[in-house]
Amino acid sequence: MGLILGFIGFLFLDWVSLSMAYDVHNYTFVLGNANFERLCSSKSMLVVNGMFPGPNITVRKGDRAFVNVQNNGDYGVTIHWHGVKQPRNPWSDGPENITQCPIQPGKNFTQEVIFSTEEGTLWWHAHSDWSRATVHGAIIIKPENGTTYPYDQQPDEEVVIVLGEWFKGDVKELIDNATATGGDPTISDTYTINGQPGFPNNCSNETSYSLSVEFGKTYLLRIVNAVMNEEMFFGIAQHNITVVGQDGSYIKPISTDYIMITPGQTMDVLLTANQTPSYYYMAATPFFDSSAPFDSSNTSAILKYAGNYTAPSSPPYPSLPNVTDRDAADNFTTRVRSLASSEHPIDVPQEFDERIVITVSVNQLPCDQDSCDGPNGNRLAASLNNVSFVTPTIDILQAYYRNLSGNLSVYDDDFPGYPPFVFNYTGVSADEYLTPSQGTKVKMIDYGKKIEVVFQGTNIGNAENHPMHLHGFSFYLVGTGYGNFDNTTSPDGYNLSDPPEVNTIGVPKDGWAAIRFVADNPGVWFMHCHLERHASWGMDTVLIVRNGTTAETSMLPPPRNLPTCT
Repeated sequence: MGLILGFIGFLFLDWVSLSMAYDVHNYTFVLGNANFERLCSSKSMLVVNGMFPGPNITVRKGDRAFVNVQNNGDYGVTIHWHGVKQPRNPWSDGPENITQCPIQPGKNFTQEVIFSTEEGTLWWHAHSDWSRATVHGAIIIKPENGTTYPYDQQPDEEVVIVLGEWFKGDVKELIDNATATGGDPTISDTYTINGQPGFPNNCSNETSYSLSVEFGKTYLLRIVNAVMNEEMFFGIAQHNITVVGQDGSYIKPISTDYIMITPGQTMDVLLTANQTPSYYYMAATPFFDSSAPFDSSNTSAILKYAGNYTAPSSPPYPSLPNVTDRDAADNFTTRVRSLASSEHPIDVPQEFDERIVITVSVNQLPCDQDSCDGPNGNRLAASLNNVSFVTPTIDILQAYYRNLSGNLSVYDDDFPGYPPFVFNYTGVSADEYLTPSQGTKVKMIDYGKKIEVVFQGTNIGNAENHPMHLHGFSFYLVGTGYGNFDNTTSPDGYNLSDPPEVNTIGVPKDGWAAIRFVADNPGVWFMHCHLERHASWGMDTVLIVRNGTTAETSMLPPPRNLPTCT
């Protein structure tokens, strides 16, 4: 009898171990103001745990993390786990007044971060106004126990590289002023690598970030573009690098001497220290093919070999593409393909149940007596399908889940699935399309549907590249092109074999990008441009994926300590 009971107990424990086949990690994020000195001046700014950039989160594929966010700052803030799909758990996704109300000063909220198929580098950041400029950090997702990286060369060490942006002024005051006046927000004063501006910026040479390497070793650089409003070129002088991952997924290796990375994207890059031991600059410069204002400065750090040698007075600097070099940007981005191996398969929808076409535009809204600071006294705005998104004061997720007042007082479920006006999108701009409608409109999608979204750039306002990000999903970038998308001929050029599986993609200036995914994650999911000024102006919408027919295909219940709306 004892033997039988022991065997049953063994089976029970084995079942428990299988049902809990992931590790749980606990983190505490304390939001608060701290003093920093850059560019010959000092300022107080909002950061996490006194750090800029903030702390890394490190897990393995399929793990969970509980992050207790304590807000000791001066205003409400939320935190988003960028690229983490959060299956069935929109409650901890983070965008302010979309899936939760802000964590008020003096309050805390423990967010459950559920990792699933992601593997590589992602990142976290504030999702309230422009606070992500100083509140962000990396998420490192290592392979499952018993597995390793699918690289020919295994890294000897791993290093996080965060590209950021530095504003001498208070970022919240800058965006609040721009919102009040309707004009363009003040551009940043420089960029940073791991929080430091570096050469050639004032008062920055002695404090440059430096990466120490040993000859012959290989380093995995986990690169995050946390820049607010500019895409970036990045490279290391006299060194080739190999890109092996993007947005938490593996890709076919790309050997290159530079990358082009959009705000919101992450890349995993292998660097072998195989040059003459010395100092070498790594640098980042903007890619910006538009007439809109932008920060034209650059940032650098030092790659420093170990050994006995005389450090050069002027280390070599990487030769990066020109700021407007569209061909260089395309030459890199068009090479990105999923690894698509037997160990890391992909599942690209070969057909779709619904195609959603969305125009992406910069617009203007009229002001009384032409009193705003935008063009012709108007207010700058932005839109998707000519709808400029208005963020509600009650979060959409709670309104949807609790069916508050039939939801109609919080949002409308009639976001258009096709442009309300058909015109030559990338041709001559027409004034009649300059003014968008305004509203809090969402797109309803049935669980399990195969969805194709075509983002169509327009020439309305300042045409430029738009990094579009969708919460709650990794999707496949199946096609891009210049000009107007054609329903009949454009899909002929789709890559349905090994497209990259990503969460943020660049819609080319005067062009289009097509993505596909299966709507298998029920919940409320934000979709927006990751150029922060465009998101602030209304280049956003929300996809609501309805529950499936079972508990396993339905949203999880809300947590007990969800922040309340004020």
